[in-house]
Amino acid sequence: MWGKLLGGFFGYMIAHHIIGALIGIWLGHKLDRAVGQSGQFRASLLKAAKQSAQRQQQLFFHATFSVMGHIAKAKGRVTEAEIGVATLLMERLNLDAAHKQAAQEAFRQGKQGDFPLEQTLAEFVESCRGRTNVLQMFLEIQLQAAFADGELHPNELAVLERVAQALGFSPQDLTRLTSMLEAEIKFHRQGHGGSRANRQQQLSDAYQLLGVTESANMAEVKKAYRKLMNQHHPDKLVAKGLPPEMMAMAKEKAQDIQQAYELIKKMKEAA
Repeated sequence: MWGKLLGGFFGYMIAHHIIGALIGIWLGHKLDRAVGQSGQFRASLLKAAKQSAQRQQQLFFHATFSVMGHIAKAKGRVTEAEIGVATLLMERLNLDAAHKQAAQEAFRQGKQGDFPLEQTLAEFVESCRGRTNVLQMFLEIQLQAAFADGELHPNELAVLERVAQALGFSPQDLTRLTSMLEAEIKFHRQGHGGSRANRQQQLSDAYQLLGVTESANMAEVKKAYRKLMNQHHPDKLVAKGLPPEMMAMAKEKAQDIQQAYELIKKMKEAA
């Protein structure tokens, strides 16, 4: 509308003739159409991006619980501890009734003998579009569930190796993440304080949690800490496709990383 009005006005002012005004109106009409189509195109792109994000979050949610069920079933039967971890995860995510039912159904699907593990992971990986941090968070969740009963069964490890490979992680990556997660679980459970031996164990777990050796200097520790915080920042993970319901887990992970770093820093400053 404004394009036609302004086009007619300036066309008449320049040509001092009604034909100039008509030409200006015609050009203004073209401009209005172009602007309108551009706005529609942008709206279409935004809608497509939103649908893509929702699709990725749905795939993450379903894959999390179905693969978790598949790993739990790997050693023959699903233990009460593993069911408890899945249930606890649902509670921590504060799922509504519909989402909780969907999670339980996905877990049951994963336990079936004909569960398509590779296909499920391929669809999930494709939706992530190379977002390594999201893929790593997914693998860490599966590792945490596998450690539910305090040990990693060889059959569970075999499935985890397939999962890691499908996500693009090497066997060395899986070993490193497993070591860091074991340390995190112990660090998180122990809390702070206690005896001298307990404090020394906490410090050792803190180094392992950050993925550095106890001989690392403060610059190396800080570098590892910043890298991990960047990988596990809750807002960044949600923006990259982590379902909002899982933000609580990301926050807990970030808090453990923060506390491990602060403990190491405090001990080094006191030394």
